[in-house]
Amino acid sequence: MPFHIGSWELGLILVIVLIIFGVGRLPQVGGAMGKGLREFRRATSDLTKQVTKEMQDKEVEKEDSPPGRGGEEDT
Repeated sequence: MPFHIGSWELGLILVIVLIIFGVGRLPQVGGAMGKGLREFRRATSDLTKQVTKEMQDKEVEKEDSPPGRGGEEDT
């Protein structure tokens, strides 16, 4: 976990959340946070895959280019 949150800090956050939202709405808030986190992970995974694929495509283009050109045009 990238954040160094101790047990006291986590407990304080939970108490504040309980005070703000109340016990009745806590499952709804947790579900919404879970959906948001899931969507964020999916988006970052898709972005990582896309960047990796584009980098691999660039490598293939470099390998397929004629020797001496290096895949770049002379200006």
